[in-house]
Amino acid sequence: MNVPRQTAQIFEILSKGQFICSNSSDVEIKRLYDLLDEEENYEKLYNYFRQINFTLEKGDGFFYFSRVENRADLERKIKQSFKWIDLIDFFKTYDSSFGTGTRFVPSEILVRLNMNAELKTKLNALKTYAPEKTKYSDILSKIINDMRNDRFIELENEISEQFKVLSSFKYLEELVLSIQITDEAINEIPE
Repeated sequence: MNVPRQTAQIFEILSKGQFICSNSSDVEIKRLYDLLDEEENYEKLYNYFRQINFTLEKGDGFFYFSRVENRADLERKIKQSFKWIDLIDFFKTYDSSFGTGTRFVPSEILVRLNMNAELKTKLNALKTYAPEKTKYSDILSKIINDMRNDRFIELENEISEQFKVLSSFKYLEELVLSIQITDEAINEIPE
């Protein structure tokens, strides 16, 4: 099978659970996205990675790996999903239109904390994911770094500390939208 020469580089990124996004400012990531977006390359790489139990998935403007998971890994993923849901909830509270392409500066979020009690409450709840942090700025920095490491956002301007939300954020939004809660389940949830 003749695969693109960038296959190792693609594997290095995706095997870490990261994304390759169409709207990345990183020229190399954008180039890899364009390569994967070509149907012939996608098919070759899909078949190539399937042989080693990775499934190359294509979202709306992003690529990622999925795998069949054993129970322990599934439980870890569920915990990670809870974290993502909490992060989406926090950022959507900050700005209801927060999503792909949104640009933000952490200092603006910190200013908004002083005016929005609900946002402050949600950031306090995120201490769970940054237990060693006590200051709001440190908690926010930790969750932003986590999202950056997972390639849901990227630093667009180092001087102004402006971040851009990448197209992979749609993956998180789709995850939340795919959750179906039946009427029976609502009655079982304690208040």
